[in-house]
Amino acid sequence: MTDPEVPERGWRERLELWFFHFAAGGLVPARWYLPELPPPEQRAARSGHLRLEIVSHCWRYAHLLAYQLSSLVLYPPTRLEVTVTVFHAAEDEDTVALLAFFGALRVPGVSWNWRVLQRGHLYRRAIGRNLAARATRCDWIWFTDCDVVFHAGCLDGLAAALQGRRDTLVFPRVEHCTGLLQPTDPLLQATRGPPRVVDIDRTRFSARQRDRATGPLQVTHGDVARACGYCAGLPVYQRPSRHWPKLREDRAFRWLLRSQGEPIDVPGVYRIQHLSKGRYRGNRLRIGLRSAIRRLQSHFRDRGPAVDTPRPPR
Repeated sequence: MTDPEVPERGWRERLELWFFHFAAGGLVPARWYLPELPPPEQRAARSGHLRLEIVSHCWRYAHLLAYQLSSLVLYPPTRLEVTVTVFHAAEDEDTVALLAFFGALRVPGVSWNWRVLQRGHLYRRAIGRNLAARATRCDWIWFTDCDVVFHAGCLDGLAAALQGRRDTLVFPRVEHCTGLLQPTDPLLQATRGPPRVVDIDRTRFSARQRDRATGPLQVTHGDVARACGYCAGLPVYQRPSRHWPKLREDRAFRWLLRSQGEPIDVPGVYRIQHLSKGRYRGNRLRIGLRSAIRRLQSHFRDRGPAVDTPRPPR
């Protein structure tokens, strides 16, 4: 679905998007757009009971967001306070109903923060992330996607790994992923219908080692987030979009921070990979082609060594 109030991208904007995509590969100095980061010695090295903000975006993915919010209810943190920020649109009735259900639940150590954006602003994910980065009062902020699940021990393990650190950007070394699921898969169908607390079937996931802070795995120091925002110096990523575009801001964000992230050991990070993307538009042939490309991309991305972890009991 497009936002009719946002004009189609002109050739200038397309050129800008391509420029910054290639610039973020290191062809252009990041200091041209973000002159400096807060020096490490000026960042707070917090220890003890930390504060974390988790930032998600949801557009018509309530069936995935249900797993994420449920994980915070089923496995609440004890070693840190968590603010859960979800950007969404008022037109997305399923997500609004889901957030109303979870917002009524009192969970120790968890604060709900639902933020409504106009569709065009929601579609450009860097806009919401930049708003959250500038406003956060937390020690760390985790930019993630609504298909990520924080299972048993995840948040407390993260708190242990972050004690006394001043890193610009960190990420979980290991995440557990499904294959690319069809829309009819039982895991995706289980959360359809009235909102409720649900848990994943962990036997459907395999552990994979990651080598950089990808889009859903970006944990940023709070002092860095407040000072730098999220692609705040790149106006093309702060303009609303007519539709949900392919997300390239994550690469630009790491480029601006001069970091691919430092790996840390965090247990219980799960991600539901799904074949049908909400941003895919057009006829069946075009959608089918994009889905085939996603299968190939997923195949090559996950060819790295699987992490040998015991499967949980059924």
